[in-house]
Amino acid sequence: MNTYTFKDGSQKDLLNFSGTVPVKYGNCYNIPIHLWILDSHPFAPPICFLKPTANMGISVGKHVDAHGRIYLPYLQNWSHPKSTVIGLIKEMIAKFEEEPPLYSLSSSDAARQAELLSYIAKITEGESDKKSRGKTEGENEECFNKITVVGAGDLGIACVLAVAAKGVASKVVLLDLSEGAAKGGTMDLEIFALPNVEISRDFSASADSKVVVLTANFLGNAQTYLDVIQSNVDLFRGIIPAISHYSQNAVLLVASHPVEVMTYVSWKLSAFPKSRVIGVGANLDTERFQYILTHLLKAEVLAKDACIIGEQGEDKVPSWTSCNVVANQTEAIAARNSREKVANRAMEVLKGKGQRSWSVGLSVADLTDSILKDKRKVHSISTLAKGCCSINSEVFLSLPCVLGTNGVMEVVKLEEDPLVQEKLQSSAGSIHDLQQQLRL
Repeated sequence: MNTYTFKDGSQKDLLNFSGTVPVKYGNCYNIPIHLWILDSHPFAPPICFLKPTANMGISVGKHVDAHGRIYLPYLQNWSHPKSTVIGLIKEMIAKFEEEPPLYSLSSSDAARQAELLSYIAKITEGESDKKSRGKTEGENEECFNKITVVGAGDLGIACVLAVAAKGVASKVVLLDLSEGAAKGGTMDLEIFALPNVEISRDFSASADSKVVVLTANFLGNAQTYLDVIQSNVDLFRGIIPAISHYSQNAVLLVASHPVEVMTYVSWKLSAFPKSRVIGVGANLDTERFQYILTHLLKAEVLAKDACIIGEQGEDKVPSWTSCNVVANQTEAIAARNSREKVANRAMEVLKGKGQRSWSVGLSVADLTDSILKDKRKVHSISTLAKGCCSINSEVFLSLPCVLGTNGVMEVVKLEEDPLVQEKLQSSAGSIHDLQQQLRL
């Protein structure tokens, strides 16, 4: 065990291995390496460094940086249980035979190399000097409201742009988990650099995030709907443990599909409290529903306590968080019937509105704003529904919640409505049955 210092200055005692790997380049050379094993192993890959002696120089290339950090496709595409340390070492040998990572130094170069190695040792073994610490403290203060977005598809980039435009975070990190070189939107973000936006392929860049937005989705050729979801679960098994390790106090905000199931998966894999694992749920639909009631149907009084709850898709249902006081039962029935007619008209309008990436991105920015600013505003988001409406299973459904710095502060009580409860119970049952078929 030894102390490793991450990019943000935080430190952790990690299991680590030092040794050599045999590389044939004319003759056979023993290349010294250092592997750091994260707590989230085997779901997250090791951190790998060269460990050159004083008479060796580092050949900076596509697999090695100036500090000796090793970058390989095997590390980037790490996926448990397929990926192993043995497999990693085999690829390391193959890549180093194509492009040798070290070369011999002259005596004068060796002296300078010794100084560099001493500095690298201080970084990797947690002995950074006071200047470095001072800089780290400043960076941590500057990045107090840090958000990480995982997944660089259209949705991930939309979330980054919306959060940046909203100005709610002092730093936004986009974790690009795709294979190959940067392309499309990610490349454009690198070209037209936005202030306070960082693009990375390294999970350690997410360290100490206040909110982590999960947008990654499996893009392969799965055969059935269940196969697609299982592929997303397998993807999350490689993401959530690493994210949880680097940002142990973060709120996880899930936007991947299906959001109810993937929020449940994130909760299970992270072991975070239920209050800090939420899904985007019906926040966008609720905001649209309230807008339609207020501005199109001129029913501002109804819009005040209105929300969309349940699961995303056809089974979502309108509900209210409080009941207007009426003089007698006859008036109550008349008021409910009138409200139901208006709600049905609003739902018809709502059905014509798709959920485009940029729309969801704006919704994500709205949610992160409430969390980071501790607004304690009510949002309809995916939260653990066990105990609500006689639901006894561990499923996530959209319910009105008060959001603050630590996620869900309170689930707002819904107006009693047997039909709404029946729909929620039905959704909970179908989601639970689906979750039982998944391998976590």
